[in-house]
Amino acid sequence: MTTSKRHYHITTFGCQMNKADSERMAGVLEDMGFEWSEDPNNADVILYNTCTIRDNAEQKVYSYLGRQAKRKHEQPDLTLIVAGCVAQQEGEALLRRVPELDLVMGPQHANRLKDLLESVFDGNQVVATESVHIIEDITQPRRDSKVTAWVNVIYGCNERCTYCVVPNVRGVEQSRIPSAIRAEMEELGRQGYKEITLLGQNIDAYGRDLPGATSEGRHLHNFTDLLYYVHDVPGIERLRFATSHPRYFTERLIKACAELPKVCKHFHIPFQSGDNELLKAMARGYTHEKYRRIIDTIRRYMPDASISADAIVGFPGETEAQFENTLKLVEDIGFDMLNTAAYSPRPGTPAALWDNQLSEEIKSDRLQRLNHLGNLKVAERSQRYFGRIEEVLVEDQNAKDQAQVMGRTGGNRLTFFSGDIKELKGQLVKVKITEVRPFSLTGEPVEVKQALSV
Repeated sequence: MTTSKRHYHITTFGCQMNKADSERMAGVLEDMGFEWSEDPNNADVILYNTCTIRDNAEQKVYSYLGRQAKRKHEQPDLTLIVAGCVAQQEGEALLRRVPELDLVMGPQHANRLKDLLESVFDGNQVVATESVHIIEDITQPRRDSKVTAWVNVIYGCNERCTYCVVPNVRGVEQSRIPSAIRAEMEELGRQGYKEITLLGQNIDAYGRDLPGATSEGRHLHNFTDLLYYVHDVPGIERLRFATSHPRYFTERLIKACAELPKVCKHFHIPFQSGDNELLKAMARGYTHEKYRRIIDTIRRYMPDASISADAIVGFPGETEAQFENTLKLVEDIGFDMLNTAAYSPRPGTPAALWDNQLSEEIKSDRLQRLNHLGNLKVAERSQRYFGRIEEVLVEDQNAKDQAQVMGRTGGNRLTFFSGDIKELKGQLVKVKITEVRPFSLTGEPVEVKQALSV
């Protein structure tokens, strides 16, 4: 099939894993000859990469689909695709709800997009949600940035948190071999990328599905060893990783992050609740006290480390006293960023079937109170940056002020300062912070550091 001058558009919902998958699928489409269209109404292939963690994200997908389904009646050659977690969750039921769809594909099939589309172009309506072993993807992703990039190190999740649909839609854990991860990073270094975020739904579990063991009885491959293995990749100046699980976050990993200069001192470790009974009901596998020990250990090795987290309010059966334990944890730790959500029952999860669901009014009230406290603590944490000199990796121009560039500190604070993006993009700049806000900083450039290859 000829695809000259045909266009595609991808809308991505949800987490960093979905964003990485979208980049891979964009790479497939461009290899097939399609060109990116900013306007979905000018696209011949429209792909929605979906998230099912929250009901509102799922409903938004159906709203978008409805508009494009109407368009397809006027433009039969339009190809409509739903990928990601909603696709995996709903499968063929999506076709019954939106019969105009051409392809429904789960996250594990992202690197099979070309084959699946060729079947669609042959006149088939395709559903690809069966469990598969993920093979190495030789497709070059279409990266949204020229400075920072995602690299998947482990797919899937073996945890069974009672509120979470991820294991049902992303499958079992599948770790990539270290040499394949390093090879991808080396290619990114050659292309001029300066920062890489290593991704996994449960990244600390990396390697436990790979064969072999050490003489000390550890898995032969683990995430701490992976960091040591990839740390010296030429050209890469910064390493980040997400998302961590407190059950597997070890002092050995913390020590490695403190020792390795390229690893950014920023940690995203969801706690979900500050109450031990609720954590047990959620099947999280740790206690409030263990979580506190992890944070204390991080700050012992790296006193200025930035800590971000996720929290859920309104989990089935949550009492006011249990919710106040969450508030106390936030008050005591003082997070640099806190992502919050009211509990949302998800299909196929145990907690969705429990009869002790809370009212939307209670959930909304608790979410508002938690957000208020969380924002106060974030603002307090931001104050420590005032007057300091921070190293900022320049990523782009400030869309609201063409005279400024923007980037992030090692602690993941968005920072703005005056400069020419053509000269500074991809460079590390010493910036003196002159203005602090809860979620961003402004400063003055002090020194530009040319990013050098190792």
